[in-house]
Amino acid sequence: MRLLDVSAVLDRERDIRQAGPETKVLEQLDDETAKYAILSHRWGTEVDYDEITGLMKMNEQDRDEVRQRDGYRKIIKSCEQAKEDDLRWLWIDTCCIDKRSSAELSEAINSMYRWYHNAQICYVYLNDVDESALPTSQNFIRFGGSNGWPEWFSRGWTLQELIAPTELEFFNKSWVSIGTKQDLTSTLEDITRIPQDVLRDVKALSSTDSWERPSVAQIMSWAADRKTTRVEDRAYSLMGLFGVNMPMLYGEGSKAFQRLQLEIIRATSDHSIFAWNPKRQGTWNLGSVLADDPNCFWGCHDIENVDTNDFGDKLVAYMRQGIPGKVIDRVKLFWLRRRVRPLQLSRWDVTNLGIQVSLPVIHCRGLPQYFFTVVLPCCDRDGNLLTVDLHSRGHSFYERRRVLTWTTIDSVPELRSLRFTYTQNTVKSCHNLRLHDRRVSWHGFTRCGTFPRKIVDNAVTLSSQESTLVILVYANNDVGSRFAVGFGYCLGQVWSCIVCDECPAKQETLSWVDFAKQVHDGLWSSSINQTYLHGGFTLIRNAYLPQTIWDARIVCRNSDSDYSDVMIDIEQCPGCCTGPREKTFMSESHALWLPWMSNKRGSHKLRLDGELARFDFSSGQGIALGDYGDSSGGNFKRCGNVFEEMQKRGIGSTDLAYRPVVSHVSSYKSVSRSRRMRTQNEIAMTSPVEKEQGCVEPAMEPLVLYQPKGLSLSDNEEFELLLKPFSTLLAGKDLVTTVIQCSEFNSDDEGRQMNAGGESALDSSARSADQGTFIPLYIVTRPLAWHKEPPHAKRRKYYKYIREHFYTLANLVLAPISHATSIWFI
Repeated sequence: MRLLDVSAVLDRERDIRQAGPETKVLEQLDDETAKYAILSHRWGTEVDYDEITGLMKMNEQDRDEVRQRDGYRKIIKSCEQAKEDDLRWLWIDTCCIDKRSSAELSEAINSMYRWYHNAQICYVYLNDVDESALPTSQNFIRFGGSNGWPEWFSRGWTLQELIAPTELEFFNKSWVSIGTKQDLTSTLEDITRIPQDVLRDVKALSSTDSWERPSVAQIMSWAADRKTTRVEDRAYSLMGLFGVNMPMLYGEGSKAFQRLQLEIIRATSDHSIFAWNPKRQGTWNLGSVLADDPNCFWGCHDIENVDTNDFGDKLVAYMRQGIPGKVIDRVKLFWLRRRVRPLQLSRWDVTNLGIQVSLPVIHCRGLPQYFFTVVLPCCDRDGNLLTVDLHSRGHSFYERRRVLTWTTIDSVPELRSLRFTYTQNTVKSCHNLRLHDRRVSWHGFTRCGTFPRKIVDNAVTLSSQESTLVILVYANNDVGSRFAVGFGYCLGQVWSCIVCDECPAKQETLSWVDFAKQVHDGLWSSSINQTYLHGGFTLIRNAYLPQTIWDARIVCRNSDSDYSDVMIDIEQCPGCCTGPREKTFMSESHALWLPWMSNKRGSHKLRLDGELARFDFSSGQGIALGDYGDSSGGNFKRCGNVFEEMQKRGIGSTDLAYRPVVSHVSSYKSVSRSRRMRTQNEIAMTSPVEKEQGCVEPAMEPLVLYQPKGLSLSDNEEFELLLKPFSTLLAGKDLVTTVIQCSEFNSDDEGRQMNAGGESALDSSARSADQGTFIPLYIVTRPLAWHKEPPHAKRRKYYKYIREHFYTLANLVLAPISHATSIWFI
């Protein structure tokens, strides 16, 4: 290493005009034998290798400019301090490395930790501290750009420069000593999160026992939120702390940190390298088992390794604790303890196919077999073993981007050999949500906002390579009620959750933004196994709003692989005995009364205002908008009509709020030109729905509709309130919500006006009440207002309890009570 000759530098500066151009200030020495000081500082206007060696060869103007720089003053002051400490040599990174040589730069970076460790003393120059003592509390006014502490503590390279030296002394802006590392360990621990025993004795990092030295995750956490000028330096600055070396490849970007992790894996068997925090990365879907940068390890400072000799016993003990009252297979426990051996856990292989390790595996309940959880021989501060959710694809396994404490165990883990992928999945996948939350306003709720990003036009796109969690907050200030809805995207699937604010009294002090942040943090740390929105179903999820008579409800439908419709609704609570935040998860055989068209049933496909919809054929029976009846047998059987019920009760059906909504009808597929030329009238042709494989029923023939018009029941608040009084009488009934009205229709190529049965359309009972028009197609759904939950066992138990105690109180004969005591029965 090149070292500054302290005396030569000071002598030259003392008599700068008399010094010769050949004055030598740098010498090549061995760091193992030389006694030298070393400087750690924040770069500013520095002096490089060429300038420090060629200073006397410059003209006077250029030489004076160099000598006026802050970097030159640091060199002089450092030399003066080294001379005062009786040290002849000094190393400074700005001028002791010839950065024109890539080989010399690579050698310096790979050796830097050792150079700082072998130094007799390290001088830390804090150019932004004026006081005579190191700050002991954060000051965001003075140090706003460095988390409230002096900037030196926020830089990437200074981490190893703090830990490696045995002796380290801090200096303020005026080069006045403000303390040593040994004296300031408590304050330094508060600032850096580095334990005091590591600050006092760096040998703690080189312990031969992995469970005694700090874990990889813990060391990485010290580097979280530190900054470097070059992206690659975030990895290169950590090599010394882990005792690994690798070539410098500036220009590789974030791949440098991936290479660092692979070198650490080859050198150690520390499983905590997989226990990073996915929240700091902001996505669950990139596919690699390795973290993107040290920020992902933020908050991992309390993760410890478990002795591999004790891991089997700890695993069994923890599993017994997690399954109280259940019969555990003792044979499986015996073989689990026998197979979880230190040699198997410590054997890692890194190839181009991935990282091969052996770990206990638990299959996730309620999820496909390619979702599972592995248990790491690591624990948190409370002694809880850590698990990582994974997703398998073929022979490779992709991390699920979640690290959880092990709270529920359903079965005995199985030791398996796994291959983790460490390459990033660059294929971007997205899913779009269309939000329908107009109904919440009917109960006085408004959308306060969204976090962490805004939603435009009631549509949100969840991406695998961007933020995968969005929070919507709704509140009713009149009753002090508030809830949040979270939508996430993980491994190509959308999931949702409702979180209620169970402390309404705090809403005045806790803003909706802070509430959204709390929900966001909580959902990142919670299990999502039971919250996926599986395709092919219309799903309902409820959550009771505390201290109200309402349920918050999400109704979701996956239309296809690209987008989902989501309705957020408020409904009267079915009974407070269900308890706060109890959720139901169910699917309906019929589409519910929703702000989108049904596409689950029907034999014919058309488009209404551009949206795909499926329709049933009237099959010769007269169908009218608003008919209700039973369609459980596959064919709709009419029982009555809601507009007729309105007339019986004296409600005017001609009110604007109850008038049908008219929609434009168009073909699902384009109509042939020859067919369009047969008539001047507007036509639309249905497309038959493909029959499922194995179905013996023939597919319906296409229908040609002349002058078609779509009529749908209104979905406004007034009509919703109108349907609710019928919920008791018509519970379980289906409702005709949409019909297609046309002047003529046919189903043969000759263009004759025929119905599907071959009869003349003019004589068909598909004729509507408006003579001259027909209703051959309709959509039947079950209104959400008529939906009834199945009998609730818990609610029945509560009702029974209330009845028993009511009769007990009613028959109670009170004994004489003294005047000093009052008892009230309400």
